[in-house]
Amino acid sequence: MKADDTAAQEIYIAELMTEQELLENLRRNPFVLAPMAGITDRPFRSFMREMGCGIVVSELVSATGLKFSSAKTLKLMEFDSTQHPVGIQLFGENFEHLTDAAKMVEQMGADFVDLNFGCPVPKVVNKGAGSACLKDLTRLRDVIRAAKSGIQIPLTIKIRTGWDAHTRNSHEVLQVAADEGVTWVAIHGRTRAAAYTGLADWDYIREVKAQAKVPVLGNGDIVTARQAVGRLQTSACDAVMIGRGCLKNPRIFREALALRAEVQSENVPLEKIVSRLCDHLEGFYDERLTLIQMRKFASWYSSGFPGAAAFRKEIFQLHERSETLDRIHGFFAELNEVAQSDTSHEAFLMGGHG
Repeated sequence: MKADDTAAQEIYIAELMTEQELLENLRRNPFVLAPMAGITDRPFRSFMREMGCGIVVSELVSATGLKFSSAKTLKLMEFDSTQHPVGIQLFGENFEHLTDAAKMVEQMGADFVDLNFGCPVPKVVNKGAGSACLKDLTRLRDVIRAAKSGIQIPLTIKIRTGWDAHTRNSHEVLQVAADEGVTWVAIHGRTRAAAYTGLADWDYIREVKAQAKVPVLGNGDIVTARQAVGRLQTSACDAVMIGRGCLKNPRIFREALALRAEVQSENVPLEKIVSRLCDHLEGFYDERLTLIQMRKFASWYSSGFPGAAAFRKEIFQLHERSETLDRIHGFFAELNEVAQSDTSHEAFLMGGHG
């Protein structure tokens, strides 16, 4: 390495975000974007930052995929300068791969590494990753050590309350996290066995937080700004993670911040918001994928508005890009001050998101 390269490396290391700086960001804005598979890609994270989100986290990234330089895996990790603080969420069963992946996250300039111990999907669990680690806390500890060994930036983890209702062990997991120097633990209030059925157990999250030696982020079933602020207060968590809530209401982060500060939230028209999301997607995806993503988000955002079911059916039957985008923009432009009803029970909003 040349002398000037060494100097550049020293400057880069000096600029790495410290744990204290990351937690200060969390205190300023405790409404965090939950990592969601197939959702929290680069354009969506940038969009959510514009919409008032505090800290953002990527969808889960395979450490083994990075080891073999998968182009698809690398694309999941992309971010831009507007997203800081930004974390990259990793999962994997191979310790060497996890160490190398964490180093890569730091080298690319992300602010923290997040480890996934909550994913309930069989293809992840069957390899001993995700929520499978909740059954073996020695292995969970070793995964943390493997990722943490090669980095200076903070390391966080996201868990579920346990493997099933009979083995909830968040207290023990948080003790491991404290012992290993984890910066915070995000808890989704369901077990792995529950997947996304039933309700998140916020009473349990509150109990865990009361005894925790590390900061705790609560997660699960937050679909309105009032719920976000309420859960933050009643659980005494350091922050809350919002997933599906922002798939129905992209204004939820701004509204939560305003409600917490007891000020009036700016009521940006949905048509303008949808147009801005389209701008982000078009800057990242080709025409085909942009259209796929716009249909998906438009379907979620339309939930609870008059004519939503017919609108969703229509946009998936249209094939021309201009025709489809015109219909999407037209639908939201017509809403004006129309109220959005509660559709949090609808099945298509209850998939594996957040």
